[in-house]
Amino acid sequence: MQPFLFATGIENSYPVIALPDGTRHRVDEMAKTGHYERWREDFALVQGLGIDVLRYGPPYYATHLGPGRYDWDFADQVFPELKRLGIAPIVDLCHFGVPDWIGDFQNPDFPALFAEYAGAFAQRFPWITLYTPVNEIYVAANFSARYGMWNECLASDAAFVTATKHLVKANILATEAIANVQPNGRFIQSESSEYFHAVEPAAIKVADHLNELRFLALDLNYGYDVCGTMYEYLMDNGMTREEYHFFLDRNVRAVCIMGNDYYATNEHIVYPDGSMFVCEMFGYYVITKQYYDRYRLPVMHTETNNRDDARLEKDGRVWLEQQWSNVLRLKNDGVPIVGFTWYSLIDQVDWDSLLTENSGHVNHYGLFDLDRRIRPVGEAYRELIKTWSGQVNSGLMCLRK
Repeated sequence: MQPFLFATGIENSYPVIALPDGTRHRVDEMAKTGHYERWREDFALVQGLGIDVLRYGPPYYATHLGPGRYDWDFADQVFPELKRLGIAPIVDLCHFGVPDWIGDFQNPDFPALFAEYAGAFAQRFPWITLYTPVNEIYVAANFSARYGMWNECLASDAAFVTATKHLVKANILATEAIANVQPNGRFIQSESSEYFHAVEPAAIKVADHLNELRFLALDLNYGYDVCGTMYEYLMDNGMTREEYHFFLDRNVRAVCIMGNDYYATNEHIVYPDGSMFVCEMFGYYVITKQYYDRYRLPVMHTETNNRDDARLEKDGRVWLEQQWSNVLRLKNDGVPIVGFTWYSLIDQVDWDSLLTENSGHVNHYGLFDLDRRIRPVGEAYRELIKTWSGQVNSGLMCLRK
């Protein structure tokens, strides 16, 4: 039987943001956290926790230099070391940004260019079998093209639909390109698990639309035929019938594991005018069960964290216990859940502003701080893995060779 996957990740976001002075700035979380200088140390920390699966990826914007042109220098250092240590990477190839020469997610050439990159990566590292080609498609499209915060910095339904269709098409084409090289590949589609609660009857229609919108990226990726009102929304905002049928006909679900990310900010109270605020009501179990019932695919909890503050020492640990209890309940209730992830290994920087401010503010979300000292939640996760690793087995499929 295949062991349950206990994972962490090294946060590697790299969107472009607009600064108040009108200039544009590339955010690179691996640079902000010192990973480029301390990657050997970071990998040793992963190994020391008893974790053998790491969500990780090279910086796409700095690796893909142009059509057919790549700089593999960093990748050629880090991936052989992961292999030597026996840490299986879930390779994250696109995390919220693209190279400057591609532009942004509105570029219709992006899907084919990205698939070329993904295929070249798989050829260079043929031993790797686990991938997340495009991370959190819904979030990438939302923040870049609906909320106007990253990359194209647009805020319209038409821009959102365009970004979504390009991101999903890129993900599908990349999956196919990798599978052509690595037929044993499995694709863990990390995606934000959202829910929108209507505050009053007048808000139900708005909440219903948002609750369909949260599924859109996965619907297209897995070839799930959307409801009539969502189809009208897509047609009204620039998708063609031919494009829609590409997604129905080219889905990749046979080689996929559905990754569900859950944070305390994933649920929202919605007002009739569309305004909303964050709440936590249902939790990971209820929302993930909704996603599982829709797609009927194996599940992995691919991201979660909560603040681990010296003034609230148990905060991160309590959140870890809550998430793990939800995972166990799902597994006991028959959902084929194959792994769990605390994200990320080390603290993050500027996520309190959703990366829109380049202020260098440290967010205490890691298993270790930026000095690589273990946090209480890191100790708790190490103990959880030690306690439970022999008790939970997926028995679903061979994820790694």
